[in-house]
Amino acid sequence: MSTAREDLLAAGLAVFDRDGFEGATVAEIRSRARASNGSFFHFFTSKKELAGTLFLEILQAYHAAIISSVDASCGAGEGVARLIRAHLDWVVTSRREARYLFEISRSEWGEDVRDVQRAQNARLAEGIERWRAPLVAGGELLPMTPVMFVSQLIGPAQIFCRAFLSGRHTGDPREQIETLIACAIRAVVASGAPERTGGTS
Repeated sequence: MSTAREDLLAAGLAVFDRDGFEGATVAEIRSRARASNGSFFHFFTSKKELAGTLFLEILQAYHAAIISSVDASCGAGEGVARLIRAHLDWVVTSRREARYLFEISRSEWGEDVRDVQRAQNARLAEGIERWRAPLVAGGELLPMTPVMFVSQLIGPAQIFCRAFLSGRHTGDPREQIETLIACAIRAVVASGAPERTGGTS
C-alpha cells in the first residue's frame, strides 16, 4: 500500500509529464493524489522541492538498474552488452520516469539537488569502476577516463532513447541493441580480448 508521500510523488510525475514543470500546479498535484493542502506541505515546502525529490528518487532507481547489471563474472564484451541492455530496458519499461529524468528541464530546481545528484553520480561511477578497473588492468578494456567510457556506451543509445521518449520515433529502441552493442565493443574493448561469460542478469 502506497504512502501519502509516494502518492504525491506519483501524482507529481504524472502532472509534470503532462504539463511540464512550469505548467504544473500544486493544486493539480494534490487533486491527483487526493491529498489535502496540509498533507502536501507536510512533505514538501513547494512544487520545486517535490520536483527535485522526484528527480533524485528516479535517478537512484535508474542508477540501481545500471549498477546491478554487471559484476565480477562479466568479461569485457558481456559487461558492455549488459550495461547497454540495462539502460535501454529501463528507459522502455520506465518511460514516464525516463522522460522526466532525461527530457524535462531542471533549470528551475536543479541547483537545490545538485550536491545530492553529484554524490549519486559518483556512486554510479564507483559501481561501474568496480567491474571495469580490473578489465582495464588486464588489457580487456581500453584505457580511458570513466566519463569517456560511459559516454561511449550510453551516448549513442541515448540518441535513440530521446527520439523514443519525445515521440519522434515510435519504434522500441531495443530493436537497435545489437548494433549499439557491436559499436560500443569496437570503441571500448581491446582487440583480441578474451570473452568470459558469467550468468545472465
